[in-house]
Amino acid sequence: MIDIEQVSKWYGAFQVLTDCTTTVRKGEVVVVCGPSGSGKSTLIKCVNALEPFQKGRIRVDGMTVGDAKVNMNRLRSRVGMVFQHFELFPHLSIEQNLSIAQCKVLGRSPAEAREKSLALLARVGLSAHSHKYPIQLSGGQQQRVAIARALAMDPIAMLFDEPTSALDPEMVNEVLDVMVELAREGMTMMCVTHEMGFARKVADRVIFMDRGQIVEDCAKEEFFGKPDQRSDRAQQFLSKILAH
Repeated sequence: MIDIEQVSKWYGAFQVLTDCTTTVRKGEVVVVCGPSGSGKSTLIKCVNALEPFQKGRIRVDGMTVGDAKVNMNRLRSRVGMVFQHFELFPHLSIEQNLSIAQCKVLGRSPAEAREKSLALLARVGLSAHSHKYPIQLSGGQQQRVAIARALAMDPIAMLFDEPTSALDPEMVNEVLDVMVELAREGMTMMCVTHEMGFARKVADRVIFMDRGQIVEDCAKEEFFGKPDQRSDRAQQFLSKILAH
């Protein structure tokens, strides 16, 4: 579903990604973890061209990211993205937040878009809030709206960029519960997160990054169950997160 081949990226003279290569298969859940500044968020933003890269190739469902022949709006509609800070439209109601792209990008009628939006809001437990505005919802509720909005485009894969890091601790589980359900339904997911409990529960593979490089790319059982076989840097990371 997602092929990343020898991808490198620079900000001026600073190299933020170095020869990153990995594959995410259909229905697979891949968690990307590592210390702050390791390039995790940059890597997944390259997948749907929110960040340009200077070297390598990324293909999503056969479409080459960055190719002038590829319709980027179509690509982004096929790859759902959930951000750290929700990125909802503050001037639109919750229902309108879900419906607007369905009408403008997918060409659905307002009635079709509304039906889809309400069904997805029910799925994430927010039916009673469809008429409200983002400011009237908690952070956890807003993030569930953001997930529903991405799902409204019928994506083939979902990207999550630290979706719980801006939430109060009490709100984290309500978002993770939705993500766990998506994983169990077979959604292809690439998720940057520090939630190692989530990784242990639903990830098929764990990618560990450091200084712009993919240091580890292995099954979760290998990553968590055999820490002594990991790289020195991954062992340091694991010793800190698994100690609590």
